[in-house]
Amino acid sequence: MINAADIETAGIQASGIQASGAKASGARAAGVDSVTDADFDDEVLKSGLPVLVEFTADWCPPCRQLAPVLSAVAEEEADRIKVVQLDVDTDPRTAARYGVLALPTLMVFRAGEPVASMVGARAKRKLLQELADVL
Repeated sequence: MINAADIETAGIQASGIQASGAKASGARAAGVDSVTDADFDDEVLKSGLPVLVEFTADWCPPCRQLAPVLSAVAEEEADRIKVVQLDVDTDPRTAARYGVLALPTLMVFRAGEPVASMVGARAKRKLLQELADVL
C-alpha cells in the first residue's frame, strides 16, 4: 500500500496529494471547528453536547468528499451535536490514542467516552441515521 509519505519520497503528485509537502486545501468543512491534540480533552471530552469528531487529512480525497456533509450536519444539528475535525498529520497523538487507522474516521463522544465509530465518506442522510442511534 502506498501512503502519502511514499508519494512525497518518490516526488509524485496525484489525487490531490502534494509531493512538495504542502497540504492540499479542501478537506476542511466550512462551519466545523478544528481541534488539536492540545485542546481535544477540553473541546471534545468535556463538552456538554455529544461530539462528532472527523479524523481527517488534507491529502485524503474521501475526507474532502465528506466536508460538505459535515458542514450541513454541523449547521442543522448544532443544538444536538457538536462537529469538529482533527488533522491526523499535524496532531497524530489523539488519532493513535483512539486507534484510528483509516481516513476519514468519524467518532462520536458522549460524556467523555467514544460511543460510535464509522469509517469512510457517507451521504448526509446515512450519517444522520447512524447518529440517531447515539444522540
